[in-house]
Amino acid sequence: MEHFVHGALMSIEPLTSELPSAPPISEMLTQYRTALLIRGVEQRLLSLFSEGKLFGTVHTCIGQELIGVAVAEALQDGDVLFSNHRCHGHFLSLTDDVEGLIAEIMGRQSGVCGGRGGSQHLCAANFFSNGIQGGIAPVTAGIALAHRLRSNGKIAVVFLGDGTLGEGVLYESLNIASKWQLPVLFVLENNGYAQSTRQEQTLAGDICARAEAFGIGTDQADTWNLRRLRAAAHAAIERVRLGDGPFFLRIDTYRLAAHSKGDDDRDPLVLQEYWERDPLTQFERAEPELARQFQEAIQTRLDRAVALAEADDLAGPTPEQPDYLNERPRWSKTRLPVRDRVVNRIHAALAANMARDDRIVLLGEDIEAPYGGAFKVTKNLSQQFPGRVLSTPISEAAIVGLGNGLALQGLRPVCEIMFGDFLTLAADQIINHAAKFAYMYNGKVSVPLIVRTPMGGKRGYGPTHSQSLEKHFLGLPGTLVLALHHRFDPASIYDTLFETLDRPALVVENKLLYTTHVSDEVPAGFVLEHSQERYPCTRLRPLAAPDVTVVCYGGLLQDVEKAVDRLFEEHDIVCEVICPVQLYPLNVGAIVESVAATGRLVVVEEGHGFAAFGSEVIARVHELAPGTLKRSRRVCAPEHPIPACKPLEIDLFPGEAHVVQAIREVVHDA
Repeated sequence: MEHFVHGALMSIEPLTSELPSAPPISEMLTQYRTALLIRGVEQRLLSLFSEGKLFGTVHTCIGQELIGVAVAEALQDGDVLFSNHRCHGHFLSLTDDVEGLIAEIMGRQSGVCGGRGGSQHLCAANFFSNGIQGGIAPVTAGIALAHRLRSNGKIAVVFLGDGTLGEGVLYESLNIASKWQLPVLFVLENNGYAQSTRQEQTLAGDICARAEAFGIGTDQADTWNLRRLRAAAHAAIERVRLGDGPFFLRIDTYRLAAHSKGDDDRDPLVLQEYWERDPLTQFERAEPELARQFQEAIQTRLDRAVALAEADDLAGPTPEQPDYLNERPRWSKTRLPVRDRVVNRIHAALAANMARDDRIVLLGEDIEAPYGGAFKVTKNLSQQFPGRVLSTPISEAAIVGLGNGLALQGLRPVCEIMFGDFLTLAADQIINHAAKFAYMYNGKVSVPLIVRTPMGGKRGYGPTHSQSLEKHFLGLPGTLVLALHHRFDPASIYDTLFETLDRPALVVENKLLYTTHVSDEVPAGFVLEHSQERYPCTRLRPLAAPDVTVVCYGGLLQDVEKAVDRLFEEHDIVCEVICPVQLYPLNVGAIVESVAATGRLVVVEEGHGFAAFGSEVIARVHELAPGTLKRSRRVCAPEHPIPACKPLEIDLFPGEAHVVQAIREVVHDA
């Protein structure tokens, strides 16, 4: 059988020669009816866009409709399907929710996601989609991992375009899915283009060989042979369901409409060739009366769906910022329950909560026994909780993606990123997946994901293993960023996280803290207090009236305490120290309260200062308490890479001497 592709002939050998290339139409009426419905919806959406009634963009699947039909009919209740930017056909094949889809894309509250997700971001029972290429592969693998952990016999399916073959996270996912024998089907819709770029310009080698290199079984079908397509989809799904591990199904097809809206520069003659060979075109010619009946019913339904959507309200307003972002705290003196090393307290919290809640699963590099993680936080936990502590390949994006999938299925994943520097490799999973799911799916899901990682320097690890990059993850709506320190029990923080978490949380664990003891013994002349918040803010309150407010977080609290003690003893400068655990969303109430009394503020952080935590704190104080702040200063790392020479590194990083100098200047220059 020969297909025109990009104006050239490509030979495709039939995989099952005993099957006829043109099945009797009478055997496929349900499939044709569904495919025609999908095409009708897509064409109406293009019309609505041209009328100015849609927002953003629309990626239609005209020409590819039968793929979703064939896959969806082979699925069972409880199976999960994850799609991409070209998701309408997959969604309709699984749900038949024309009304919800049209209202959603028109931005109406009756849409399947309340108008928040739009064309690319849909969520229904066991259906998800996201417009980020590649990133959905590890999320789907995580869903499959949840199925495997529960031994429920269900599978996960992810739809990929051939353009996605350029994404590295896909190969991370194929590797893990194969090694762990996850029940996931990768369906590649091979339409020959990545937006406007032809496949031969970007793709090297054979498509199926990619999956085969990971030991994954493959098959191939196309949309011009519906019987073969259905047989391949059913066989692939059955194989995955029977426990044979992942499978990769390549389906050759051709997109008959533009990538999105009307941006199409392909050869019109080639397009016409494919329109002539299109199965739905062939059906309408072979059964004109039946096709007419189908189309009349489809258009009637579409007219009603559009009218209902137009009569509905647009998506609701953006949620307001919570009031607690400027809430004055209530303080109390808190005695810490134990005096133990921070690493032991984190380990104890993980162990206790895993014993209490079997939904908690740990993922990360080298975290199983005997190694137990680079900083030994997970030591022996894999022996205590077999099958729930999983050492992964060096695949940070896939690690967090798996966590996202587990969280979407109601588990409580904890992903360890060995060094905070490597969070950049997982940024897409945090920013474009975990942080967005709850909002764009209109609250239908929560993502109780914990990503914990060691940050900071002063151990001589050099420029790529010593950074404090948390500032790049502050300000993501719907997320939580915490920084542990030695003045409040880390085990208590993790206990609270596991009990209350309903969103992605990044927990920053300073490397130097691991061997530090949790302690409530403070310098003479100071009182240790904690705010009565879910994640308490710590205050080192002087008995004398303070001259300056010092704000810090994480491991730098130790340096700040030494500086404050020295300033009091040697320079008669009295400091009040505010150390929040919750960096985002940040409640600045305690800081505003302190600055109202001192008029001076020094913010200390280990990362680079430009557009960082300290900038935000100072800006918020000026906004919320104008006129109270007379003098301020930031103490942070110099804006160049971290040296590998440890003495030089320590000299350059913010430390006791830097804090003393900055505070003296602020106090005496004001």
